[in-house]
Amino acid sequence: DLTGKNDAFYRLFSWCTNLISAENLILPATTLSKECYYSMFADCKSLINTPILPATTLSYACYVNMFGGCESLTKAPELPATTLAEKCYQDMFMGCYSLTKAPEILPAKTLTTSCYERMFGWCTSLTKVPYLPAETLTDRCYLNMFNSCSLTTAPELPATTLANSCYFSMFDSCYLLVKAPELPATTLAESCYSYMFSGCSSLTKAPELPATTLADGCYYHMFGNC
Repeated sequence: DLTGKNDAFYRLFSWCTNLISAENLILPATTLSKECYYSMFADCKSLINTPILPATTLSYACYVNMFGGCESLTKAPELPATTLAEKCYQDMFMGCYSLTKAPEILPAKTLTTSCYERMFGWCTSLTKVPYLPAETLTDRCYLNMFNSCSLTTAPELPATTLANSCYFSMFDSCYLLVKAPELPATTLAESCYSYMFSGCSSLTKAPELPATTLADGCYYHMFGNC
């Protein structure tokens, strides 16, 4: 239990460029604290194996940039948490250029502000993404989540309750994406779909857009440069 132990492992192994494996490192906490794993392995450019991350209750920014810039990492650990916190997964794998396998599912059904923001941004080898079951979104929750990934198919997005900038640039520059997911929401929020598929130059079919209640900037540049 890391409750109250803020920044406990902050940048512990950051820039250990010869570190190859952390699979034997035991991180048993199931309840995390503020920024506890912040940038813990950031820029460990040789890291291939990660520790198991069993936490189910997260806290503010607890995993921010934990593996950011780990250029050799090919597989992400499973992330079983169902209770999220603001910015909890922000930038967690950003710039992991070799990452090909993400968690099978991100099971949380209740999201928080910026919880998945840029989580897999610029993971340029990533072709398959997690199942995302949440039906009620929050501000910036998926912002830039898969920016510049090599996806050909997007995940299902069942959410019917949107929030400001919730899907902003979610698939921006995913130039191999050929099919967009269904977007069932009928009431939109400010900038909710802005730049969502911008730069998806292989996209051949747009989804139906059934919304009858719009908001400022809701579709702004949604399919720009497609």
